[in-house]
Amino acid sequence: MHYKPTLSRQAFLIINLVVLGGLGIICVLPIIHILAVSFSSNAAATGGLVKFWPVGFNLRSYEYVMSSGRFFNSLGITMQRVLLGGLVNMVLTLITAYPLSKESDRFKPRSLYAWFFFVTILFSGGLIPLFMVVRETGIMGTIWALILPGAVPVFNIILMLNFFRALPREMEEAAFIDGAGHLSTLFRVFVPLALPAIATISLLTIVAHWNSWFDGLIFMNSPDSYPLQSYLQTIVIQQDFSQMTEQELKNMRLISDRTIKSSQIFLGALPVLCLYPFLQKYFVSGITLGSVKE
Repeated sequence: MHYKPTLSRQAFLIINLVVLGGLGIICVLPIIHILAVSFSSNAAATGGLVKFWPVGFNLRSYEYVMSSGRFFNSLGITMQRVLLGGLVNMVLTLITAYPLSKESDRFKPRSLYAWFFFVTILFSGGLIPLFMVVRETGIMGTIWALILPGAVPVFNIILMLNFFRALPREMEEAAFIDGAGHLSTLFRVFVPLALPAIATISLLTIVAHWNSWFDGLIFMNSPDSYPLQSYLQTIVIQQDFSQMTEQELKNMRLISDRTIKSSQIFLGALPVLCLYPFLQKYFVSGITLGSVKE
């Protein structure tokens, strides 16, 4: 039977399309502006003549960034953080969410552990205790100072345990009958079925690690150890050029600092922008499937 939408339904779809399209354009325009500034000339960028199209097109800012070892050093640290941090977060999320997804009669301390994790969302120990813990454990100035303090993401655990609880219990019982243990059941039965939720959590984790900058300023002892966002924060927000070499400062006299900042901001956001379309189809389904039941 062919369904013909009513007039009110058509009006709703049109308004919905216009509103969401407008919001999408508002989100994209700043990125387009940054990209246009990065490709513009020194005079046009300094004079504020660039809107959404390059003025005096040139690649000098990208040539400068490509010749700067500091940018790629911080990029490498961020890539290392994303890979290690994403792996640690995902493993701990899975092995924590699996037992918490069981009913209280099968895992009696479930409620106690669930509240233990949930309280950490509402209350935090504060910045000074966190700094003291990182310092006393001896990981200050290492990549682990950026990973271990947030190794157990409670929000991701809640999403994953709700997804696990939505799976049929008979599948787990069948695995036990075949001789599988809890770890085998988790990684051979639950994980393959939870790919949408895992993709969603992976995207949230990658973006969180990639965009984090404050912990880099606190826990890294040297600017040479800053992740990418911490490095960009020092030159874009603080405008601290004290760590630049004499040659880099000399080159900046020939290039507008606005074009350099814009090129580095765009290059810093580019990997996540390229990754998101491949995980987008899992994002909505992963969120909805993991947020219906408690």
